[in-house]
Amino acid sequence: MTSISKFCRSKSCAALFSVTLLGVTSMFVAAAANANDYEAAISELANTQVKSWLGDPLIVDSIKQQNSANAELSKEQILDLDKQWRAQVAAADKPLVDKLLNNPLSDFLRQKLQQSNGLYTEIFVMDDKGLNVGQSAMTSDYWQGDEAKWQQTFAKGPDSIHISEVEEDESTQSYQSQLSLPVVDPSSGAVIGAITLGINVELL
Repeated sequence: MTSISKFCRSKSCAALFSVTLLGVTSMFVAAAANANDYEAAISELANTQVKSWLGDPLIVDSIKQQNSANAELSKEQILDLDKQWRAQVAAADKPLVDKLLNNPLSDFLRQKLQQSNGLYTEIFVMDDKGLNVGQSAMTSDYWQGDEAKWQQTFAKGPDSIHISEVEEDESTQSYQSQLSLPVVDPSSGAVIGAITLGINVELL
């Protein structure tokens, strides 16, 4: 490879050249994102890795317990809980958020995220109403039932999958897509909830 120094005789020129290369790299990633070139790789990831631990008893039991506890919740009550969550996100006192972030399932999801070495950017599990059951980090909302990540998985059966468009994550300066899958109770074969994982497509 031709040395940058042959073209640039100053540090400022070399720095500009490096920034330009970064910009070109970002353009290529963005172009691939728009073309949905990562769908096949994300689907393979779902089938070869994620599904292998989706039936873990901690995930299944946590969802079933919340489904039972929230069985009588009305739509109005669900929206009220979501409103409480959104208000607590920026507040100093956040009992609803803290309770969820500190439960055993959230600890389990954080372990999975850490073991992925940056491939997973977030993980959260939803119940049969679209309410979060556990999550690796705080989400902006508590109820996902009005979003495709839940509607296109929980309501579509055990073999469904939803892969979102690739977008730039400003907080990490990386490109990511969301992979969502139904969670199935191994004992009954019934769909009991759903899971969403943020995938850093630059590491696929």
